[in-house]
Amino acid sequence: MTTTAVSVHRESQPSAELRRFAWAVLAYFIAVILWGGLVRATGSGAGCGDHWPLCNGTVMQHSPRVDTIIEFTHRVTSGISFFSAVGLLVWTWMGTVRGHLARAAAAAAVAFTLVEAILGALLVKLGLTAQSTSPLRAPYLALHLTNTLLLLAALTLAAHFLSRRSGYLRHEIRVVAPLAAIAGLALLLIVGVTGSLAALGDTLFPAVSLRSALTQDFSSTSAWLVRWRWTHPTVAVLASVFLAWMVLRAFRSQHQNHRRLVGLVIALIAAQCVLGALDVVLLAPVWLQIVHLLGADLLWAALVVLTARIALRPFQQVSETASQRVSKSAS
Repeated sequence: MTTTAVSVHRESQPSAELRRFAWAVLAYFIAVILWGGLVRATGSGAGCGDHWPLCNGTVMQHSPRVDTIIEFTHRVTSGISFFSAVGLLVWTWMGTVRGHLARAAAAAAVAFTLVEAILGALLVKLGLTAQSTSPLRAPYLALHLTNTLLLLAALTLAAHFLSRRSGYLRHEIRVVAPLAAIAGLALLLIVGVTGSLAALGDTLFPAVSLRSALTQDFSSTSAWLVRWRWTHPTVAVLASVFLAWMVLRAFRSQHQNHRRLVGLVIALIAAQCVLGALDVVLLAPVWLQIVHLLGADLLWAALVVLTARIALRPFQQVSETASQRVSKSAS
């Protein structure tokens, strides 16, 4: 790369403040998601009644119940998250050059945030909260979680592209092994959806002991959500094996900067397996559900970054990799 090209790249780099803000927005969204998990796990979704966006028809809450405090706090923090996403989009648009991949990711994050707000409002208006056993609740929850993970992916990509030193413009990258990348993310998405349904089953139909929980899982008289619970650990184990195999292939890559991230993804996969087992043995206490959800969000974000590094490579990096392969085959 010529000196002129290097200077142009330095001039087009976003500010350090913007990069830090992007990662801070991602961290804040994860915190909001964890609070939403607390709303579901504690059955506080009806804490504001069927009113939205107001809580129990008012703005200020006088002598609120605990479930009202939990739900109202989630609504306030969710509202702040929308403005933070819009702020990220505006700052990214002003602080980057045309064709910067972070612009598209930030725009997608705002779109998914709007969809998230609509889904949240419908959740309340349709009464699919607290102890509702409506047949619509499970598929609606799956849709909600899918949008949440896509939102996290968009925010993660925005922060990642803002942090790149090269390969952040559309015309500078080449897509490598897109099918494998999509398969890995889709598989983890399925694990997340089955996990959300299992968590909903634990909330609506809590077990008093591990033995009774296992009996409920395979009883023909149990609700379908309870009989569905076994699918999550099964899918999670299979997905963990596949993801571990896939990221270990990346570990053998010639690019040293992938290896630390690969180690983090492997560690998070192992941690999620341990937390999942504890979730079953301890009958899914609220605190453990939140920790398990945090691990899932961190794993998702780390895998999105790793996938972007491997599948969306700068042209120069792709050329160097090809040259190294030719040299190895020749020797």
